[in-house]
Formats: sequence, C-alpha cells, structure tokens
Amino acid sequence: MSCGCKTSGDSAHSCGPKKTATGCENVNTCGNSYKLSVFDWLSNINNPAPNRCDFVEVRFKNDRKSFYKNVNNIPLHIGSVVTVESSPGHDVGVVSLTGELVKIQMKKKKTSEESVLKIYRQANQKDLEVWQEARKKEESVKLEARKIAQRIGLEMKVTDVEYQGDASKITFYYTADNRVDFRQLIKDYAGAFRTKIDMKQIGFRQEAAKVGGIGSCGRELCCSTWLTDFRSVNTNVARYQQLSINPQKLAGQCGKLKCCLNYELDSYLDALSNFPSSSTTLDTEKGRAFCIKIDVFKKKMWFAYVENSIAWYDFDIDLVKKLISKNKRGEKTLPLEDLKQPEPSLQTIDLIQENNVDRFEKKNRGNRNRNNQNKQNNNQQGQGQKRNRPEKQERPERSERPEKGENPNAHSGNQPKHHQKPQQKAPVEKVEASSDSEKKPQNNPNKKKFKKKYPPKKDKNA
Repeated sequence: MSCGCKTSGDSAHSCGPKKTATGCENVNTCGNSYKLSVFDWLSNINNPAPNRCDFVEVRFKNDRKSFYKNVNNIPLHIGSVVTVESSPGHDVGVVSLTGELVKIQMKKKKTSEESVLKIYRQANQKDLEVWQEARKKEESVKLEARKIAQRIGLEMKVTDVEYQGDASKITFYYTADNRVDFRQLIKDYAGAFRTKIDMKQIGFRQEAAKVGGIGSCGRELCCSTWLTDFRSVNTNVARYQQLSINPQKLAGQCGKLKCCLNYELDSYLDALSNFPSSSTTLDTEKGRAFCIKIDVFKKKMWFAYVENSIAWYDFDIDLVKKLISKNKRGEKTLPLEDLKQPEPSLQTIDLIQENNVDRFEKKNRGNRNRNNQNKQNNNQQGQGQKRNRPEKQERPERSERPEKGENPNAHSGNQPKHHQKPQQKAPVEKVEASSDSEKKPQNNPNKKKFKKKYPPKKDKNA
C-alpha cells in the first residue's frame, strides 16, 4: 500500500494501512517525490471555526494536483490518503495541502470554487488494495502500448501510463512532433486492456520531468525535483550571458535549451545596463576600432583595429564612455596601444608547490649552503674574539688515556708479575709521545695549544 508520504503512488513504498487523520508518521522523511510536497507556512495559525477553509489540495501520480472540497468535514492532514470524486468512478490520492494556504493557491491558479469536486471519504483497505494492484500493472501496460503504436506505424512515444484509483480508466501520456491520428489506436487499446482509454499529449520538457535524470552539472534535473513552471528559453538568453551558441552544450536532456539559463538572466541584464552597446566603434589616430568581447564581471571591453583584429586591448567601461564622448565631439582618441595602461605584475606564490618535482632537493640544497655560510661566519667571529682575548695561564695537560685493551696499571709498580706482558712496544712509544707533548709547551710558553679530536673538514668555498 502507498501511504503517500512524499510519494506519488509508488506501489513499492508501503507504510502500512493508515486510517487515522494524521497519515504517515514519516511525512517529511520517507519517499522520493519531494517535488509535490508543499511547505505550509500558515500551519501554526488557528482560524476560527466559521472561517475555516473546507478546500484541500490532493496530489496524484505524474505531478498532477487538483483541489477538492471537504463536504463531510473529515479531519484531514498532509499525507492522508483519501478517495475523491472522478469521472467515471472515483480516484485515490494523497492530501498535499490544507488550511488557508489552499485558498491562496486556488486564487493563484484561477480555480473557481463552483467547479471543485468533493471528497468522499478516507481511503479504506479495499480502496488501497485496488489502487495498489492497478499500480503494479502500469509498467507492463506501457510496454504493450508502445508495441501496439509501433505496429500501427504512428510517430509517437508513450512516455507514461497512469491508472485511476478504481482501475476504471487508463491515461496514456505521449509525445509527438506532429499531429497524431490515434482513432485506430484507441480501439486497439480498449480491446487489449478492457477499460476506458484517455490520451494526453505532453511536451518534451514534461517528459524529461517524468523520466528524470542527471544533468551536465552533476545534479538531478531541476524539472524532476522542484521546477513546476516551464518558461520559454531562446538563444538571446545565451547571447546576453556571452555564451557560445553551441546546441550540444546549451541543450538539456529534453533536447531544448536548458531552463537554468533563465536563472541568472536578470543579473546579467542589470549589469549590461551600465555597459555601452556592443556595436560601439572608436575613432583613433591609427584607425577605427570595434568591440570584440565584453566581460560582465570584470566590467571590461575588448577592442581591436579593423585592419588588424589579432591584437586585442581591454579597457574599463568608464574609460570607454569617455572615449565615446570624445568621438561625439569630433575628436579622435589616441591609439589603443597608448591608451592601454601597463598592469602591475602580480607575483604569485605557490604555497603547495605541487608542480615542482625537485622541490625537496632545492630546499635541502639551500639549507646546506646557508649552514656552510653560517659555519664560516661563526669560525671567523670565533677567531677574532680569541685574538682579542687576554692570554690566560696555561693549565697543565692531562696525560692521555690508555687505549682500549690497555691495562691502566701496566706502568705501576704494584702490578703482579703474571699480569705483565713482555715486549709491549706500543705503550712505551705512547708514553714517550706524551712526554714529548709535555715538553713542547714548556719551550713556547706564550703559545696556546688547542687539542682537536677530529681533523677539520675541508671547505671548498673557503
């Protein structure tokens, strides 16, 4: 069963039998036909009982809506499934709007209160079962209808099929470029489906709205989601927006110009009201120049010479107006290249630097050069400070530590005999070397010795 909570009679969607006035609990969340839903901004206003509106808006499949009168004063809310009057029999729909807002919609659509049909009752279980069974047969009926039309040889396309709530009538929606004589077609349909046949021709925009799809912008089509009125779109709209007249880019899925071309048209017209005419020509000392291009957002116009249309020069519209007024006085302006002011070069900085493959190498190389320069400066400063320092008393140097594996008690007299190793020449040499090193500072007492553990690195830049 279809509860109608934002659905258009989809048999696959079921929220259980709803015999209460509140309808489905998930009116604002479940379903997919949010194009037919209406926001009631007067729902919080409680009107007196004598002035209460008895009209409600009921929606059906295929974006169809109608107004009905609640003659029995049934407590109805948005989402309630009701049985309404139809010709012939009755139909089943979903309440989409109640309250005072219905009167405003009726006045907007110029619907008279005398021609409004009435609501019989809330849909019971039997009405819902018949309605659901009829919905299940629509897809197979549509395919069979297309085969019959193709067999007869009619140039038409059956877009969609809609069963009435009591399954007493079928409405076929079709599109065609020319007039179609479907007298024989109705006879074949009536013999195949055994019910009353109704044919309705729709446009290509309405067909796209019923079928749906994804536009070139990556979003769902506007006509199948929220757009209800289809305004005419012509090629002048594209010219105002400085778009190339390319049918492949400007046409939508319906084959017509896109409806979204009308969205920003008013803004473009307001901006173009301050621009001079695109057919403006300038008389310069070098020759006549004509307008080639207009940029609405930057408020600039591009001009080029008639003899040489390759070189373009852009000017602000304020300067162009001054040049036009100067030409009206009979004076010629300077050449375009002299009027063109050099634009200040803007140095752009790529913070991410994704275009440079060797960005890390350059960074490390620069740091290495800076480190080398800093070391040189620090060494020069350290030498200068040491020269200016007063000489201090020289401390006696400590004896060098024995190497790894050497016994520190080898030269001591307290060492036992079995630990002494004869013929150890290396320690004796080191002792002599240490004695020589102790003697050298005595010969030159004014010279200070700096002990370096590692040899200094050679600097190529020094």
